[in-house]
Formats: sequence, C-alpha cells, structure tokens
Amino acid sequence: MANYKRFFLNNYRYYITIVTHQRNPILIENIQLLRNSFKYAKSIFSFNIEEIVIMPDHIHMIIYVENAKDYPKIISSIKRYFSKNCEPKFYKDIFQSSNREKYGYKPVWQKRFYEHTIRDEKDYQTKVEYIHNNPVKHGFIDNIYEWKYGSLNFKKCVTRSHLRFLKLKIYTS
Repeated sequence: MANYKRFFLNNYRYYITIVTHQRNPILIENIQLLRNSFKYAKSIFSFNIEEIVIMPDHIHMIIYVENAKDYPKIISSIKRYFSKNCEPKFYKDIFQSSNREKYGYKPVWQKRFYEHTIRDEKDYQTKVEYIHNNPVKHGFIDNIYEWKYGSLNFKKCVTRSHLRFLKLKIYTS
C-alpha cells in the first residue's frame, strides 16, 4: 500500500474526494443520512463547506478548516456516522476482503480519501469547476444547474430567495 503524505497547513482550503466501497451507488438514496452525517461532524469540528457535489457513489468538496489537523478527523466522523446508521440492505451484497472484515469495516466506504491542498485562486477555481461539472461528466445531467445534490444548486436557490427578499423589501419600503 502506498505511503501517503498529507499536508497540514492551517487556514487553507482542502479539496476532498470520498468514495463508497466498490463505488456502491448509495449516497443519493441515503441523502438525509448523509446530511445528518455532515451535521454530526459540524457539531464536533469547526469547518466550512465552500463547495460540494454529492454523486451516487462519491463526494467532492472544498472545505476550509482553521486547524488543518482536523480535516482527516472530519472525514472520519462523516464516514463513521454514515456507516453506523446506514441500513445493511444498502451494502449486504457488497464483497469485501477478509482483512476488512477482520478489522470490522462495513463495506460502505473506501478506507482512504483523496485530499489536495488548494494553494491559490487558480487552483481553487479549477476545483470549483470540476465539482460543478462532475454530474455532467458522469452523464447524469446536461446543465450544471440541474443537479440538486450540490452547492451550486443551493447557491442558485439562496440567490433567488435573496432576490425575492430584496424585491419584497423594495416594494414594501
């Protein structure tokens, strides 16, 4: 197994990818559980999710953490909460090695996750575009605004809501 080296730089953004075990497409079906998993992590750790896309079998996100040593713990808590509360029907037919079984893993997530420290604005914009285009790349949608499991859709809704509020305020003032 590769010996990964992670960077721990305080007050940086991190691009993270988390993938289900054997790319089992269970995340959209369990979107509320996934949301609860993030809420649980947020109740323990201080971090902001700046961009995110939830795909059926993986997640891409950009998070900002003040204490860089926390981001592996954040990912671990999200995965642990989800695994603990995921119904077995979603993974009971998924094969896993005897080594994974020996250590008590449920076949829900890949053991590791991908991390990239974002170093500048160009790097940030590249990752944001990748996140927003991921549902198109995988053939789920044609227009990036159609995917409802990501921050781009949330931002669109917030912007519309904010505009409605502003219009209402202008007309009633």
